[in-house]
Amino acid sequence: MSNLGENSLLTGLLSPTSQRNKKADSSRKRIRRCKSARLAELVPGELDGKNEATTLPHSESFLDKPHPSFKRVAIFLTFYLVVGTICFSFVMKQIKGEKINVVLDAVYFCIVTMTTVGYGDLVPNSVATKLLACAFVFSGMALVGLMLSKGADYIVERQEILLIKALHKHQKLGRDEMLKEIETNKVRYKCVTMTVLLIMLIIVGTVFLSTVEKLNFIDAFYCVCSTITTLGYGDKSVSTKAGRVFAIFWILTSTLCLAQFFCYIAELNTESRQKDLVKWVLTRTMTNVDLEAADLQGDGKVWAAEFVLYKLKMMGKVNQEDISLIMDEFENLDVDQSGTLSSCDLTLVQSAQT
Repeated sequence: MSNLGENSLLTGLLSPTSQRNKKADSSRKRIRRCKSARLAELVPGELDGKNEATTLPHSESFLDKPHPSFKRVAIFLTFYLVVGTICFSFVMKQIKGEKINVVLDAVYFCIVTMTTVGYGDLVPNSVATKLLACAFVFSGMALVGLMLSKGADYIVERQEILLIKALHKHQKLGRDEMLKEIETNKVRYKCVTMTVLLIMLIIVGTVFLSTVEKLNFIDAFYCVCSTITTLGYGDKSVSTKAGRVFAIFWILTSTLCLAQFFCYIAELNTESRQKDLVKWVLTRTMTNVDLEAADLQGDGKVWAAEFVLYKLKMMGKVNQEDISLIMDEFENLDVDQSGTLSSCDLTLVQSAQT
């Protein structure tokens, strides 16, 4: 049934030869002028550098107008830490290890548990604390996943324009060039941004442990690496009050950055493979078998829409199920069964719904 719908629609749209010849050039121009709505939302205003202080959203602090997803993550994290601090404060006597301050130790233990670092400097020592730790480690890991998918990615995206301008500071990129650069190398810029941030966190952590925790450079670097990878051998950890205050923020940030970095690396690899597939699809020689597969109407000719659909399917950007669902929606909107949509069709559909 869906195949019949596709054939009838394509016939109605494409078979009138005179109409196709008259509108071919204008249709191509309209298709080529089509821009991504997402990019338009991402970079409002001008990007040509004339008034970048007021038009570039990325030059503002991400705290000025936080995204709803970022707000949600912040609320969940605050709730997790508040509940965890209260719970572990009451049972801190049942946790063995070197204690400094009840509240500080509770928050520190929450962070170490949530990020699965597990130094071993504070260890549950009763049935109640062990069960409580089990509950918080699973909920904490779920929260970390949420932060990776929502908060961290959002913060990195806020820096894309500044990064592109920094890399192309000797070139004057206009708005169109900027949009094209973002679309083409979006994931690569994310990797660069996260790499720089990760290196900074490693340096800051190493310097802090060397100066405050009095570790030698090798031990400080070793502790930093075992922490951000959540290896947590436990032979080196923070033991001062200032160190645990620093660790509360640094451990959470650094472990999230490393995890997000590997996510971007995987995404970059996937994108590279997808580009290779697209290049292969666009450069391979068309055969008669391809023509038969692309000929949805079965008339021995492949129209522009048929060719586009066939290529998109080969690239893996759309599948037959997606096409069928879209065709079903089109047929529901095409009330007069003319093979085209008009304002009359939409009016009839809206009146039928009301």
